[in-house]
Amino acid sequence: QVQLVESGGGLVQAGDSLRLSCAASGRTFSSYAMGWFRQAPGKEREFVAAISGSGSSMYYADSVKGRFTASRDNAKNTVYLQMNSLNPEDTAVYYCAARNGFRSRSPSDYLYWGQGTQVTVSS
Repeated sequence: QVQLVESGGGLVQAGDSLRLSCAASGRTFSSYAMGWFRQAPGKEREFVAAISGSGSSMYYADSVKGRFTASRDNAKNTVYLQMNSLNPEDTAVYYCAARNGFRSRSPSDYLYWGQGTQVTVSS
């Protein structure tokens, strides 16, 4: 069982930056690939980024590539999402998720989810 708690969301202006954090419980955090997803009102949950258990491998949705960076600190059981050059289209609830296996883009591959943190970007 893994419990995930996101933090760091907020209201920012276009062009600003935010860093989301996701703190995980459990002793085997490094065995979990972590994903970041987001869901805007009226839209389906979409993939944002994923990072391997070791932190050595990441991939990103095309819409955030070059602006967002996923990282993790396994000693702190925490994964991060650094978001730069935010724009209003990035407004959504952001979720972190964990799976015991390889990183994946598909939400259905992830077993554990956080409660989400709201990110709102004003123009």
